[in-house]
Amino acid sequence: MSRFRIKKQLLIVVAGIVWLLAGLNVAILGVRAAIDMRGVAAIIFLALAGGAIAIFCAFHPMFSKLVQKNVRRIVDLEGERHHVVRFFDRKSYMMMAIMMTFGIGMRAAGVFPDWFIAFFYTGLGLALSLAGASYIARGVRGRAWAFHGTN
Repeated sequence: MSRFRIKKQLLIVVAGIVWLLAGLNVAILGVRAAIDMRGVAAIIFLALAGGAIAIFCAFHPMFSKLVQKNVRRIVDLEGERHHVVRFFDRKSYMMMAIMMTFGIGMRAAGVFPDWFIAFFYTGLGLALSLAGASYIARGVRGRAWAFHGTN
């Protein structure tokens, strides 16, 4: 039964890889939406870039707290080795499933216009990616160093 069990520090890195890949995928969707808006005026493009920065700034603090909470949860787990999927707790997996279902479903239904996807997904994806990089940095360094403050 020790298959798929890894050390806590590596579990933190796995969390980072998942967050980083998810963030990059979301950001790519946003950038593609922006590219598909060919012929828009420069002012519109600048507004989209500003919106992406605003979304990043809105989500980055929330993700920073989640990184700190999840790293602390992993570090506090009993024992040294844990199943590879234990980087999230049940509530986090449910939240991820809801968010992915909502995002994919709303995009597929055409609810969001391209300009919204362009700025929202780009900012959100970059914030997720930075959180992923923070997890990886914490796991690789073996202590609470990251792109975020520690408490």
